[in-house]
Amino acid sequence: MDIASLLLLGQTALENGLCLSLCVLALYLSYRMLGVCDLSTDGCFTLGASVGAVVALSGHPFLAVPAAMGAGMLSGLVTSILQTYMGIDSLLSGIIVNTGLYSVVIAVMGGSSLLNLNKAETVFTKFRSLLAGSPVEGFYKIFVLLFAAALIIVFYSFFLRTRLGLALRATGNNPDMVRSSSINPSVITIIGLMVSGAVTALSGCLLAQMQKSVTSDIGQGMVTVALASLLIGTSFMSKKGVTPGAIGAVLGSVIFRLVYTVALRFNMPAFMLKLISSVIVIIAIFIPYVKSRYPAIVRRLTYKRKGGKTNAET
Repeated sequence: MDIASLLLLGQTALENGLCLSLCVLALYLSYRMLGVCDLSTDGCFTLGASVGAVVALSGHPFLAVPAAMGAGMLSGLVTSILQTYMGIDSLLSGIIVNTGLYSVVIAVMGGSSLLNLNKAETVFTKFRSLLAGSPVEGFYKIFVLLFAAALIIVFYSFFLRTRLGLALRATGNNPDMVRSSSINPSVITIIGLMVSGAVTALSGCLLAQMQKSVTSDIGQGMVTVALASLLIGTSFMSKKGVTPGAIGAVLGSVIFRLVYTVALRFNMPAFMLKLISSVIVIIAIFIPYVKSRYPAIVRRLTYKRKGGKTNAET
């Protein structure tokens, strides 16, 4: 394989990683900050992709972005109401919404399971026209996705430092303390999942416009990929803080896509790709666990090496 092919593979992995990093940022808010494992991510991602595709096909590629985010907010609203005011477990509520969204997506797509955007204007084609003739014309997708990811990171950096954002972070850490401060944690959870749903749908919308097609199963397994990317990113960006954590989430997504791309180059069959994702998730979870247990493991090995004697006895 020549250098040009490697660079092309790296560019493709970077584009996909940046696009899916928005979904990872959504999980960063709901899972890391709010402490809710939202399993409706797959359906919300597909909903954003389908709504964005339908609006783009009607001739409004830029309007497709807020439309998709609005649909994602509604998905987050339903999920949060089920678990806060209807007494349904958070995992079960995510599964219920994810299942129901399949029918909603098919209805949005007009009864079809595939939409083709080859003849439609998208955000990416608009930006490519803007950069036509420039030396960076071939990187127009990266610029759009970098802008979107940077915008979400900046939003998080400001939002999570406001009183509402601090209440959201406190709800994830200790909801009883939040309740004792005369703040309703249910309302905070609803707001957090609505924001997370909007960002997830934005990721789906941009992916549909970038690859110029959308299917009813485009978001299948997205929660697994996002979780793996998030764990990879947080293991590399261990420094505490909102902005470093959000940047780490983006880096984790890019790293995951690079590993995924390398695996594809080994000519693995398509049915093995899900197994690869699962293995990456296991490794991403196992490495931080080993790092946290490393001092205890070293002490235990040292104790055994000294024949079970303590430092005072030696």
